[in-house]
Amino acid sequence: MNSRWPKTIVTLHWITALIVIGMFASGLWMVDLTYYSDWYKTAPHWHKSVGLILLAATLFRLLIRLRTKRPAPHGSAIEKRLSKVGHAAIYFVLLSLFMSGYLISTADGRAIEVFNWVSVPALGELFENQEDVAGDIHFYLAWTLIGLAVVHALAALKHHFINKDDTMKQMLRLH
Repeated sequence: MNSRWPKTIVTLHWITALIVIGMFASGLWMVDLTYYSDWYKTAPHWHKSVGLILLAATLFRLLIRLRTKRPAPHGSAIEKRLSKVGHAAIYFVLLSLFMSGYLISTADGRAIEVFNWVSVPALGELFENQEDVAGDIHFYLAWTLIGLAVVHALAALKHHFINKDDTMKQMLRLH
């Protein structure tokens, strides 16, 4: 087994963490924008564009993870199991967020313009009140992802400061 994650995985991990925090904050801010705000159209455009780029990065990261041996896990058997379940939950919620965001953005049949570089085609309204239903799901998934990220960070800190093992060092590449 490797003793640490490859640089690509580490870089994508920290970029994802920063983007998720930024997307969460921008999402909370955007819902209060009024039609007369200068950001009313710009903020959602950026939010969707960054979200779709993060989707591509996440799929790339998953592909790399499937092809890379993970570092030796630390902790008790239950901690190792919880780690696997927690990571799977984070990926599931993240991918579900992308899907719900897509359903919100394309319910009116318009494609999503990714920074005006490329258009992601719309499937249109697939079910009644798609934009509202997907919006509610997106909201709760975003809060769930933040909750999972907090638990993930606390577990890493526990491993570092209480267990004094290399779990966090593997992702920081400090050893």
